Parts: sequence; C-alpha cells; structure tokens
Amino acid sequence: MPTPKKKTSRARRDQRRSHDGICAPGVAIDKKTKELVRPHRASKGADGAYYYKGKQISQGAE
Repeated sequence: MPTPKKKTSRARRDQRRSHDGICAPGVAIDKKTKELVRPHRASKGADGAYYYKGKQISQGAE
C-alpha cells in the first residue's frame, strides 16, 4: 500500500476538515401563520391542510 512521503501538518489537516462542521438548518417565516418553517417544504396548518408558500395545496382531514 502506498504511504505518504511527509507527515500532514495539523493546520493542513484541519483546513481540509473545515467543511465538516454542523451548521444550523435554514428557516423561513410562513406567510399565513407567521411561524418558522423549513424552506421548500410544505407545512401542516391547524386545520389539517398542507400549505406551501402561503397557499393551500391539499385538503384537510375530515
């Protein structure tokens, strides 16, 4: 198996790992309910219907 010629320094190793950190998910404000929702996902309203960008996209459970 091939082996590296030189030791990788801590700085170079950590620079490579700089994108591995966990970041907070993006949130948006729903236009109808004014609640925080995940962007590009339908959210369920109090009436049981699903809303996307403030518009109803499905009927609620009856």
